[in-house]
This record gives sequence, C-alpha cells and structure tokens, in this order.
Amino acid sequence: MEQKSLHGLVKGTAMEKMAEMMALGEAKGTMMYYALARLAREQGIDDAAEIFSEAANQEANHAGFYAVLNGMYPKDFWGLVNGLQKAEAAGETALKKQAERMREAGMDAAAEEMELFAEQEGHHGAILQALLDKYGKNIDTTGKKVYVCGCCGFEYVGDLDAEPDDYVCPVCGMPKKVFRAKTDK
Repeated sequence: MEQKSLHGLVKGTAMEKMAEMMALGEAKGTMMYYALARLAREQGIDDAAEIFSEAANQEANHAGFYAVLNGMYPKDFWGLVNGLQKAEAAGETALKKQAERMREAGMDAAAEEMELFAEQEGHHGAILQALLDKYGKNIDTTGKKVYVCGCCGFEYVGDLDAEPDDYVCPVCGMPKKVFRAKTDK
C-alpha cells in the first residue's frame, strides 16, 4: 500500500506559517544540540554528548517533517538534487580554501577539522551524483539558463526571474540577487 504524501498539506492554510516556523525552529535546534554535543565532548562528558547528538538527530527529522508539510522543497525533488550535487562538489574546494585561511591564521585544529569537512562535502557530491546516475535523473542543461549561487554554488536551472522577489537559495538561504548566470568555460 502506497503511503499518502504529506507534501504541502498545510500550504495555503492557517497552519502554513506555523509549519514554516516549526521547520526553522527545529533546524536551529539541530544546530544547537550538535554544538552542545561538541562542547560536552570537549569537556569529557561523553554520555551528555551522546544524548545531545541523539536529540540533534531527532530535531533534524522533525525539521524535515515540517518542511514537507509546508511544501518547502519540491515533491519532484530531482531538480533540487541536481543543484545540490553541484553545490556539494564545489563545497569541497571552497571549504579547503577556508581551512587554509584558518591555518594561515594559526588555527590549525580548526583547519584540520574543516579539511575533513571538505572531504565530506566532496563525498556528498559523489553520492548525490551516484543517485542521479542510478535513477537517470541528471538534468541536461543544454540551451537552458543556469544560475549559480554566489555563496554555496547551488545551480538553479530555468528562469530565475520568474521566481518571486523573496526567492532564496534552498541550500544556504541567500537571496536571488547573489545568483549569477553561469557561463561555459
């Protein structure tokens, strides 16, 4: 039996704003609990770190639920995944540059961890590409307009001008004014 989708269930209802606020609040809760877990680990309180990490994982799940209820991401998500793949792959190089800046500033421990994160971003790009290949969802951009987020590298395919003025990058939340038309090199 196919599960009925909850996608966009509250869109256009009195519950829409509540779901949006809940999604964003839970996402911030994720960040907070992971920060608490890190701080607890630094202080040698490993059992508290595990509890905070579990809470963060649950908060992340809650945020995703409210985002689906509100239709914050497209039900046909493969176009989004295509853009995410580009952002994740580009994120590896960008984060390595930031790590180098940290190292130059004498913050070696932070730089070392950021270098690991850079590798993880590259891995995210690779596994997303594998999913796109597996399900045949790569988007042919030949002859289409492509815009790149100047902050995170997310690629928007289509007419960005058709999006409302309050459109933001689905990855980093930057406004559409930071997007630039992609030019082939």
